Amino acid sequence: MASKPGYLTQWPWQKLGAYKYVVITPWVAHSIYSYVTKPEGEKDLSNLLIFPFLLWRWLHNQIWISVSRFQTARSKHRIVHKGIDFEQVDREGNWDDQILLNGSFLYLSSMFLPGANYLPFWNTKGIVMTILLHLGPVEFLYYWAHRALHHHYLYSRYHSHHHSSIVTEPITSVIHPFGEHLLYFSLFTIPLISMTSTRTSSIFAIAAYETYIDFMNNMGHCNFELVPNWLFHVFPPLKYLMYTPSFHSLHHTQFRTNYALFMPFYDYLYGTADKSSDSLYEASHEGTKEAPDVVHLTHPTTLDSIYHLRLGFASFASKPYSSKWYLSLVWPFTWLSTLLTTAIGSTFTVERNRLDKLKMQTWAIPRFSFQYELPWHRAKINEFIEKAISEAEQGGTKVMSLGLLNQGEELNGYGEFYLQKNPKLNVRIVDGTTLAAALVINSIPQGTKEVLMRGRVSKVSCAVAVALSQKGIQVNTVRRDEFEKLKLLMPAKFASKLVLSSSYDVQTWLVGDGLTEEEQRRAQRGTRFIPFSQFPPWKFRQDCVYHSTPALRVPKSVEDMHACENWLPRRVMSAWRVAGIVHALEGWDTHECGNRLLDMDKVWNATLRRGFRPLTQV
Repeated sequence: MASKPGYLTQWPWQKLGAYKYVVITPWVAHSIYSYVTKPEGEKDLSNLLIFPFLLWRWLHNQIWISVSRFQTARSKHRIVHKGIDFEQVDREGNWDDQILLNGSFLYLSSMFLPGANYLPFWNTKGIVMTILLHLGPVEFLYYWAHRALHHHYLYSRYHSHHHSSIVTEPITSVIHPFGEHLLYFSLFTIPLISMTSTRTSSIFAIAAYETYIDFMNNMGHCNFELVPNWLFHVFPPLKYLMYTPSFHSLHHTQFRTNYALFMPFYDYLYGTADKSSDSLYEASHEGTKEAPDVVHLTHPTTLDSIYHLRLGFASFASKPYSSKWYLSLVWPFTWLSTLLTTAIGSTFTVERNRLDKLKMQTWAIPRFSFQYELPWHRAKINEFIEKAISEAEQGGTKVMSLGLLNQGEELNGYGEFYLQKNPKLNVRIVDGTTLAAALVINSIPQGTKEVLMRGRVSKVSCAVAVALSQKGIQVNTVRRDEFEKLKLLMPAKFASKLVLSSSYDVQTWLVGDGLTEEEQRRAQRGTRFIPFSQFPPWKFRQDCVYHSTPALRVPKSVEDMHACENWLPRRVMSAWRVAGIVHALEGWDTHECGNRLLDMDKVWNATLRRGFRPLTQV
């Protein structure tokens, strides 16, 4: 929102929220119905193609979003070395409003404006006219309109909303109040209206011109330099005809320079070109390689989770992951993503963060959770993890934390497999067990005398059971296989605190993978379910309390957080991820994998001292 919102700030359909697409639904239905029912000679192909064109515009923008986020997480050509936050993601969540506005205009024009329907695919005169009108009136008028919007009266009421994003993403380009968008829309329709009035319009001219506008808008706001230097050496005048991401980035950091739309010519003509434009381009083009201090290794979970990754849909990634019914409508793309991830030969960078001077990255293994359960995938997954460890080692990374199923006992023995293959690793492998166990223990209400432990036995559950028995708390199990496995690790002097029971009547349950609905139904009313697993249990009881999986709220000093980690709330990290960060901050020179555990009190106190706070405190 602008600092002093003016007239026509809100979009007309803003109150509709996610249902705003009903605005063009009647036009789409009418277009399809008209094309199907009219005789062959009266079918208007140009009208029918409006909706596919709107879908293309949406896809084009989404591709830019994903590519830009991928590049700013890993590329050395990043321009502004700062991060964005959840507030910016929320503010820019309505980037598709301009597509609805454009679609409404196209449908209305096609139906009521002479010369805007039954368009041919190609018309050379119209294409030449569009090019000339854009180079002249559109660029010229935009330059002066843009300068006017920086006058304090208009800036505070309209344009300040756009400039709230100092670090830009591609979609920042279209984030404006409705009234300001009408101004830009009227400028961009000059070539379109001119073609229509002269009967020289064509399907290609309209689609190509609007795709060009989207392309240049997105490129200018993508925050990484991608325009090759050789272009300006081959054709030097191009410097005045096409801007670069670094050129426009200066407008968002300096505010009073580089006003041009896509052609810097007018900035150079009127003396508003920033003097550092060339030097910033050269510096951004050359780039600086930034090696992370800490790498967290994760992977997609369900098939739909590919949309939830930071590289997917920005609005989805900014909220805790949950299944959404409407994603079933795009199942062909979902399955295609599965094939693409299977074809990828290495991990990919998902996210980049910073905590004071500590540089952090999240890398993802291109495999889904169900693939980790398939024995014939394990060798390939281990190969991915080994390669990631090798890359981290070569880059000088201090710590690599293994998240989700990357530390499975059957997969790699909680990471021990990699140390056996390379015992001289400098990068420290951390499975996060100690911190996860500490979180579980500190989530148990004071005064608790006994707990029920149920779920697949893991390194975390074993650490929790041993620690609780040492505190004098009885650990009940209801399945013999779990009891026998825990008993093997229990110190003899505390063995009496581990009990095989047939009763579910315990108020505090420590639960892991494999907890069934039937078992939850047998719990007493008010039972507290505290997970020790990486994946949360299904919540079947409304009269019970469900804790989060082990996780912590991060300090305010953590930068560039604008995506949620799986199902966790905003600015919350899993214990396994935090464990690696604390390990690096403290400079601990030991591995935490295989059968290795760290001192639990030491890890817990260091975590709190570094500003992390448990997500659930009881």
